[in-house]
Amino acid sequence: MVKVSGEALMGPDAFGLHPPTVTRIAADLADARALGVELAVVVGGGNIFRGVQGAAKGLDRATADQLGMLATVMNALALEAAIEAAGTPARTMSAVAMPTVCEPYSRQKALSHLAKGRVVLLAGGTGNPFFTTDTGGALRAAELGCGALLKATNVDGVYSSDPKADPAAVRYERLTHSEAIDRQLGVMDAAAFALARESRMPIIVFSIQEPGAVTAVLRGEGRATLVTA
Repeated sequence: MVKVSGEALMGPDAFGLHPPTVTRIAADLADARALGVELAVVVGGGNIFRGVQGAAKGLDRATADQLGMLATVMNALALEAAIEAAGTPARTMSAVAMPTVCEPYSRQKALSHLAKGRVVLLAGGTGNPFFTTDTGGALRAAELGCGALLKATNVDGVYSSDPKADPAAVRYERLTHSEAIDRQLGVMDAAAFALARESRMPIIVFSIQEPGAVTAVLRGEGRATLVTA
């Protein structure tokens, strides 16, 4: 399972989708699938709308989160089209039912798509407000029996604090789920770490800024932080 943040799809832009970046990430995902692994992808929506920020500006939190879920569907559809253009079959499935746009999510159908060699893009988070797409990624990874959750971000691992704001931030090579929760490390929310801990799901946190980053992680290469039980 690869969790791709919405912000990663912005590239150098301040908002929305940056087509060359979407194409690059899609090519990386297609190359990862070509290694012979079954590949599912959970996509965030922060490049278009983030529920917490919407709530801070006066929107009801549940409504704001629903808008964020819709943003993840737009991102997933864009990635699906780019992955297909790279020559790899892909399907978008949404936890928020919109059958004229994409398939509703079901575990059985997702497993069927994976078995047929398709990259499955999972949108809509968990389908419920008050849960992040990180938690959705951990949930879907556990549901689908994934071997690992790859958290693709804009930084090359887990740090003691935000490395962009704190030059003294320390980067970790390895952590346990419990250490990540106890130290309140912000790369993923506590619910996602707790769910991964319960299902004994390894999490690999890495930067998706460089071409080939996903395939490098799958080959055990590149710079990343491993979070295990």
